[in-house]
Amino acid sequence: MDITEQIIRLALFEDTGLGDVTTESIFLHPQEKTAIIVAKQDFILAGTDVAKKVFHFVDPSMKCKNHFNDSDTIKKDEVIFSITGDIRSILTAERVALNFLQRLSGIATLTRKFVKTLDNPKVRLVDTRKTTPGWRKIEKDAVRAGGGSNHRFALYDGILIKDNHIAAAGSIAAAVSLVRARACHLMKVEVEVSNMDQVQQALDARADVIMLDNMDIDAMTKAVTLIGKRAMVEASGNVSLKTLNAIAGTGVDIISCGALTHQAVSVDLSLRIQN
Repeated sequence: MDITEQIIRLALFEDTGLGDVTTESIFLHPQEKTAIIVAKQDFILAGTDVAKKVFHFVDPSMKCKNHFNDSDTIKKDEVIFSITGDIRSILTAERVALNFLQRLSGIATLTRKFVKTLDNPKVRLVDTRKTTPGWRKIEKDAVRAGGGSNHRFALYDGILIKDNHIAAAGSIAAAVSLVRARACHLMKVEVEVSNMDQVQQALDARADVIMLDNMDIDAMTKAVTLIGKRAMVEASGNVSLKTLNAIAGTGVDIISCGALTHQAVSVDLSLRIQN
C-alpha cells in the first residue's frame, strides 16, 4: 500500500468506519445512479486521482470519469467529475472525495497565482515541509499541478543545516564538517543563514546551497553578490505575492514559500445526484 492509499483509507475510516447510518437507513437495496461534481467557482484542478481512489475503495464497481486533468483551469459551473454506481456507495464516499479535491485544488490554485505573479523565469518557486500532517505527498503533488516545484520531501532526502543545528554544533563550519563526514557524497549540503557573517561562514565551509532566511531585500542583494556563483542561493521567509518579485530581483536562484500549502483555501465544489 502506498502512502496515498494509507491517507485515503484513514480518511474513510474516520468518516465511515462504523458505516453510514443515514444512507443505509434510506436505501435498503442497491440503486444505480450517476452523480456529478460541479465547480462553484473558478480554480486550478488537483487531486482527481485521489478522488477516484476514494470512490473505488468504497466500492470497486463504481465507474469514475474525470472530465478534466490536474493542472487544468476550471470555470464555475463546469462538471469536473462523474460517478456511476450504487447510490449508497456514492453518498458514503462523497464527503471524503470532496475534501481531497477541494483542499488539493486550493493549493494548486494558490500556487498558480504565485507562479503567474513571479515575473522571472530564471527563479524557481518551491514549497516547504509546512504541510498538513499525513498529506505531504498529495499536497506536494498539488503544488506541481499549480506550476510550482518541490523542495525536499522530508528529513531523509535532503540536507538542510538550520539555526538550531548550528547552535548545537557550535558553528556552521562544525555542522558542515560533521554532515560531510557521514552523509552520502551525492547529497548537496544546504546551510540556512540570516546575516552576512554567516553567509561568509557558509562559503568558507563550501556549502552547496545557501538559504537566506528572513533577510531584507538589501541584505539579500549583497549576499547574492558576495556568493557569486560559488553556491546556489535560496530565499526563504516573508514570501508573499507582494514581496515575490522584489525577492526574485535580488538574483536568488530559488524562492521557497510555505504559504503555498499552509495558507491555501479550499475551493468550493458540489456533488449532485442526477435523476
